[in-house]
Amino acid sequence: MTENLHDDARITAVGLVMEVYAGLAARFAAQFEEHGLSTVEFEVLMRLARSPEHQLRMTDLAAQTSLSTSGVTRVVDRMERDGLLRRRACPSDRRSAYAVVTESGMARLAETLPGHVQLIQDWFIGQLEPAQLAGLLDSLRIVRDAVHPGATAGSVGTAAEATTAC
Repeated sequence: MTENLHDDARITAVGLVMEVYAGLAARFAAQFEEHGLSTVEFEVLMRLARSPEHQLRMTDLAAQTSLSTSGVTRVVDRMERDGLLRRRACPSDRRSAYAVVTESGMARLAETLPGHVQLIQDWFIGQLEPAQLAGLLDSLRIVRDAVHPGATAGSVGTAAEATTAC
């Protein structure tokens, strides 16, 4: 007998993840646009704001996002031109540079976050019981670490380690 892969639970699981992502992403993109940000610019600001001293090496920023190193360079160029971030040279390695959120970037993020958090509450968190959310977060971290092992690159350790480890 031939296995019916059309009804396979693995296909269903991935399909549901993609449907949820697409639905949330569309709502988020519209809200980001109201604040003059693209989805990737918001992600870059959030990654940097949540990192020690609000900075990451450009290579770590690429590892944490879905962008290539050249893609990160283009986004950082644009955001630097818009005053949302700046580059800082690494004192111990001339080949490395940090992307650092500016006060203007932090202010834009502060303007954007309340609406973003409300969308998350309304369309994601608010749909789940606390135990369901905890289980989902644990599961997502396991899968994320398997498929994207660099997702937390440069964001662990102390702030002192982050500024000296170029």
